[in-house]
Amino acid sequence: MASSTVTSSQPERPPRPNPAFRQLRGRRSPAEFAALVRRAAREIGERVSCDARYIGRVEAGEIRCPNYAYERVFLHMFPGRTLADLGFAPRSSVRGRAARPAGEAPVPRTTRPASAAAETWGASEPYDTQDPYATHENHENHEESDVLRRAFMTGGGATVAAATLGPLGFTIDAAAADRPVRRAGSSEAAALEEAVRRIRLLDDRHGADGLYRRAAAPLRAAYELLDAGATRQTTADRLHSGAGELAISVGWLAHDSGRFDDARSHYAEALATARMTGDPALEAHAFCNTAFLARDAGRPREAVRAAQAAQRVGRSLGSARLMSLLALREAGGWAGLADRTGCEQALVRAQTLYERGRSDADPEWMSFYGEAELEGLEAQCWSTLGDWKRAARHARRAARLQDPHFTRNIALYTAELADDLARGGRPDEAAAAGTRVLDLLDQVQSSRIQTMLAGTARVLLPHRRACGVSEFLERHASLPRTAPA
Repeated sequence: MASSTVTSSQPERPPRPNPAFRQLRGRRSPAEFAALVRRAAREIGERVSCDARYIGRVEAGEIRCPNYAYERVFLHMFPGRTLADLGFAPRSSVRGRAARPAGEAPVPRTTRPASAAAETWGASEPYDTQDPYATHENHENHEESDVLRRAFMTGGGATVAAATLGPLGFTIDAAAADRPVRRAGSSEAAALEEAVRRIRLLDDRHGADGLYRRAAAPLRAAYELLDAGATRQTTADRLHSGAGELAISVGWLAHDSGRFDDARSHYAEALATARMTGDPALEAHAFCNTAFLARDAGRPREAVRAAQAAQRVGRSLGSARLMSLLALREAGGWAGLADRTGCEQALVRAQTLYERGRSDADPEWMSFYGEAELEGLEAQCWSTLGDWKRAARHARRAARLQDPHFTRNIALYTAELADDLARGGRPDEAAAAGTRVLDLLDQVQSSRIQTMLAGTARVLLPHRRACGVSEFLERHASLPRTAPA
């Protein structure tokens, strides 16, 4: 959401849900709807950092009237409607706001202020201004129904069956489309948990590009389950945890296929769910992926802060392997800041923690994290620091150590190796490694890997006469350019 240094006073009455806005969202998830808001903003030259949490706050009635930037975006998205039609209160009725003269339309922005994300004075709204990387030791205990309202907002006509896992081979309740809403039980929670496992398995084998759009249906299923409520508190806890993990999994598919804005929104959604339900394992996972995304998006300082926040939360979980991975996330951020000392210290910590071995406390989602991943992430750090020789050494080890089950990771580590060799002045070896990656692309669809190969090809262009380079370049040039899934 767009940031503001000025916040209005809290409403004098308790927030009332905004069913009109919830109805406009339809069957899209809050993250999907937030992506539409950001796209609409770009169409009219606005810049809003809308995410799932903002949508949830609007639907919960915590934001009674949007600021002028969001007003322009919403009226652009729904032409012919007024703010009242969208369920918002008149600006004059919201304490701390100056009302625009009656009948006056919002003025389109023609020039961008010095700080594009800042709000104009007098257009503030009750944003949460807490540091997103400050961990919470204490969590307020809400009743289950209140958590569901605030987190996802129930909508009219929602049914558990409307959200189906069919595109990935799962259906929570295929026959429930015409049945009234019923509260979810253990079978629905188990189906949601299985959906998360299935998505991770498919990603391990085939990469993200072909999965991201299909994964939207399971995510909608999770929201339908949350909207319906649960028969027991233990089931509700499983549903919230499962929905958060699913949001992270779908966020990763967006991340790996180059949709960074969507990924950020999904990760933020998972983080909000974790904090509302007091789930430190989910919170650590969300921060872990946020750190990885920040590194890839060119925000290394944010990567360091998110990784450190994850470590603060994760210490209580008792998993040395988790802490090892989080130290690697921090190392990646330090490498992006060109801080070799900070990177090396984090790498040593990661190795030491890894050597403590596995434990029953290791999260299920960390099945991918073994020695190969440790070597691969270290290779990326040295590559970022420009130490191509050391990077190639670790990338080679990663590819050699990887379990054949993880086809996508074999392709990833080998692509890293090809790039490191090319930049390190060994074009013939780079071409050989790149060719091995090309051989795997009929099984793996990953924009990340394709982007890495394209960079390697550019580096190798001046070395066409080296052994194998010309053949690699010709095969790479013949690759089909597929649109994102």
